Amino acid sequence: MSKARFSRDRRVTRLTRSSISSHDSGSAASQQGRPSDSGLLDDLSLMRVSELQTSLTRKGKPSKTGSDVSESSSGSTKHGLPSPSGSSVRAPGRTAPRGALETVGRLMKLGRLRNVVVVAGAGISTASGIPDFRTPGTGLYANLEKYNVPYPEAVFNIDYFSDDPRPFFSLAKELYPGRHRPNYIHYFIRMLHQKGLLLRMYTQNIDGLEKMCGIPDDKLVEAHGSFATASCHLCYTPFPAEEAKTAIMSDSVPTCSFCSATVKPNVVFFGEDLPETYFQHAQDFPRADLLMIMGTSLQIEPFASLVNTVKSNVPRLLLNRYAVGPFERKPLRRGDYMELGDLVDSVRRLAEILGWHAEIQDLMNSHENGTLPMLISTSPSSTGVLVPSCSSEESDSSETESKSTEPSVLSNHRPLQAL
Repeated sequence: MSKARFSRDRRVTRLTRSSISSHDSGSAASQQGRPSDSGLLDDLSLMRVSELQTSLTRKGKPSKTGSDVSESSSGSTKHGLPSPSGSSVRAPGRTAPRGALETVGRLMKLGRLRNVVVVAGAGISTASGIPDFRTPGTGLYANLEKYNVPYPEAVFNIDYFSDDPRPFFSLAKELYPGRHRPNYIHYFIRMLHQKGLLLRMYTQNIDGLEKMCGIPDDKLVEAHGSFATASCHLCYTPFPAEEAKTAIMSDSVPTCSFCSATVKPNVVFFGEDLPETYFQHAQDFPRADLLMIMGTSLQIEPFASLVNTVKSNVPRLLLNRYAVGPFERKPLRRGDYMELGDLVDSVRRLAEILGWHAEIQDLMNSHENGTLPMLISTSPSSTGVLVPSCSSEESDSSETESKSTEPSVLSNHRPLQAL
């Protein structure tokens, strides 16, 4: 028995990956405390007013006089906020309230959001040609039908793997690092790091694209493991990762030299312990002042519940094709934002608002052409601060946008596939 396994067994509380989804009840995860920034609260309240107005309009009900969403002849609501977007009455020269991306982007440019935590799932990699897991017909689970797995998630069940490793190895061949390239979304997150705003990225992905685009190890938590190492699934004896990859890519089964059991990459299966780095969330999420949630279904625990552990006054921005987790609740919690639709398009528009689009394009092109060193640290620095070696810092007052510059499509990128 390896030392790492013995250490895990000694732990009183074990946290394992689970396929059981959890829906936010709003009570267990909310924390006490009142927002301290009145300007921030004003910005957050705009979305609530707009949502109420839209709801009344769809039902065909006029706004009641004296209600929170009623408008005066000056084009303001009862609380003096700008009239909701699309309203028929608006004072001359008064601008419409900002949407989710505009509001979050403005607060970032003002320097109010300095510690950003990113939570990401398979949806951020579809633009790199990797299908997500659950989309009917095109998802990775749909391609496992030939193996007659009892249910799709069985491919990540350690007991099923012990009996038949072929379904997982088939999936692994598609996901092994090196077959795909990072896309615009990955480089946006790296730009967050280069601007000194990324506190940590928590990813469910095992494709390695976050590291490939240059997000440093000390800023990245691969919550479901990776292909970087391999070991015996039974006795946990380490196994050379490259030998395991060679065997799997040639449709062979790598076996342990100690006990002859099947070797697998150190991807976390259902029922297995999460990596030690995952537990950094206990320090990271209370420090966050913005949570970005990208391309995830929020169905796998305990990862899904992370989004409920930030302080109650911290803005949460969901960039996704559809509402998930606590964002399915009506009405939304104050400070919750959604931008639904194509993920690359949403991220690009946020980058344009921040004035980062041209920098991200240059970063992508330089990196792919091999002229830019990757910023990957093997261990956190003694000071905990990473000094970027490329791209000059942008001033907080910069308003430059690059909407006229279309994102280039790298020659070795595979076609975009729908989530």
